[in-house]
This record gives sequence, structure tokens and C-alpha cells, in this order.
Amino acid sequence: MVYFDGFNLFFGLKSKGWKQFYWLDIHAVAHALLRLDQHLVGVKYCTSRVSTAHGDPTQARRQAIYLEALATLPVTSLYFGHYLSKSIQCHACGAQWQKHDEKMTDVNIATELLVDAFQDRFDTALLVTADSDLAGPITRLRQLYPAKRVVVVFPPDRASKRLEQLASATLHLGRGVLSRAQLPDPVTKPDGFSLQRPASWK
Repeated sequence: MVYFDGFNLFFGLKSKGWKQFYWLDIHAVAHALLRLDQHLVGVKYCTSRVSTAHGDPTQARRQAIYLEALATLPVTSLYFGHYLSKSIQCHACGAQWQKHDEKMTDVNIATELLVDAFQDRFDTALLVTADSDLAGPITRLRQLYPAKRVVVVFPPDRASKRLEQLASATLHLGRGVLSRAQLPDPVTKPDGFSLQRPASWK
């Protein structure tokens, strides 16, 4: 079973300047990470829907297109968190603005990981993330199910010493896998509707 931290992966790609890999086929990535003796049971992609950003009115639309494309992939499920808005004030000048924090992605990954382990749905779990908040669930899973392996796959430009210490093994998601694991353009949905790769991602 392969679990993707959508935002950790996206911001890793963004910090590397790898916009050309945003149209990523996560099912193909999952297959590329398997050993020859392994069988892919499922792919779980955890994220939150963004709202339209100031200065970038098409941000939410680009993400919506991509999420629709991911929903067409075999044995792939999407799980959504949400954003929490809070007011921030500058102590020096008194200016105020809203800050939006993404919530629930790590909780959704932890929940799915532990439930799948309890239901014996995998022998090896691959977590594509560098979020150290997942240290607790990984620790408990390995204590409760010592025969199961947890492999952490670090997104580009991301790493975590804590996760590296706790995982059965670690990998780094590199340019080669990303370049070979791109969705077709367009992606055709079962109803015949075509999803075009956003022009700014080319």
C-alpha cells in the first residue's frame, strides 16, 4: 500500500522548480517504487482542496483538474482534509492578515495506515512524505505489527531525520521516476470528458 502526502510532495516539487512534473501519475510512481516480488494493493492520496489565492485566480481550478485526473487511476483513493483560517497581526505596525493552515492530511494518513495494518491489507507500507508528525503512527505500527515494514519515500528537496530513524528503510523520489510517471495529456474520464494538463505546468 502506498500513501501520498499530497502537499508535502507538491511543495517538494515546487521548491526544486520542477513544475514540469506536477501532472504526476501517482499510480505509476507507486509501481516504480515496488520491488519485483511486490504487488500493489492500493494507492491513497491525502490532501486538502485549496481556495482561490490572491493573485492566482486559477490555482483552485488547476488542482481540481488534477484531482479529477487522479480519480481515474486504478486502485487509487483520495482523502481530503481542510484549511483552518486564523488572523495574524504585526506587533510593530498593527497590520492584519489571514493565514491558512492545512489540516488533517497527516491524521488521514495515520488513520488509513493503522486501519489497513489492523485489517492486514499490506505487508509493506510506503509513505511518500517527510512530515515528522507521522513518527508516532509509524512507531506504534512497528510495535504492534513487527512483521510489517514501513518504507518512507522522501519527496524532492524533503527529508526527516526522525522518520529515517523509525522507518524500516528510506528512499528518495528522484527526477528519473518523476519524469517517467506523467499522466497522459489529456486524461479521458469514463464519461468521455477530457482533462487537459494546465498550460502553466508544461
